Amino acid sequence: MCNLYSLRKGPAAILDLASAMSNEAGNLEPRDLYPDYAVPIVRMEGDRRILATARWGMPSSRKAIFDKASARADKLRAKGKDVDFDELLRMEPDSGTTNVRNTASSHWKPWLKPENRCLVPFTAFSEPGRSAEGKYQPIWFKLAVDDPEPLAFFAGIWLEGWTGVRKIKTGLETCDLTAFLTTEPNAEVGAVHPKAMPVILTEPDELDTWMTATWDIAKELQRPLEDGRLVRTKR
Repeated sequence: MCNLYSLRKGPAAILDLASAMSNEAGNLEPRDLYPDYAVPIVRMEGDRRILATARWGMPSSRKAIFDKASARADKLRAKGKDVDFDELLRMEPDSGTTNVRNTASSHWKPWLKPENRCLVPFTAFSEPGRSAEGKYQPIWFKLAVDDPEPLAFFAGIWLEGWTGVRKIKTGLETCDLTAFLTTEPNAEVGAVHPKAMPVILTEPDELDTWMTATWDIAKELQRPLEDGRLVRTKR
């Protein structure tokens, strides 16, 4: 699961590679990006591609939220407290789902239409690894090209105007959300994380297909990048 990536290219490079027409994301400082950060995305607005931002983490399934609220209600009842379950469910925090693998799920199907697809720019991404001491250590990958910070895109989806609770301390919020698709890993990523890797788009025709094609065509892009096209890099 990829829950940490890096973007070291600015708006001009993103607009150019994505054939986007305007920048609504402002200045983008080079940084590492984590779940629930406001991350840059290229999405459609009318018939134009624009650079905007969205919080990283699409809504979790209703069942997942219901189960979490039920567990919270059981704990409160065990302490002898009254529970308004409808209100508890309404205010149950949803930190979001960052990676989307099962695109056959009814939960994800509404957001696989072209109007909900987006491009998520990155220059490097990490998968969870372990140091010699057995401690968590992210292993970073980039495209195997001469550029030390090569720009590419994850195949993303986005949702406009979600209202819900991300964190108890902030309460109800309304914000745009995003996540990106994953697939089986290629050789380089599989040596570190054998379960999955992000879906990576590098060619103009891939970007066009992802942003405009019907799902029966676009779904063919949910595949690993070819072996040999990624190398490990340091951060």
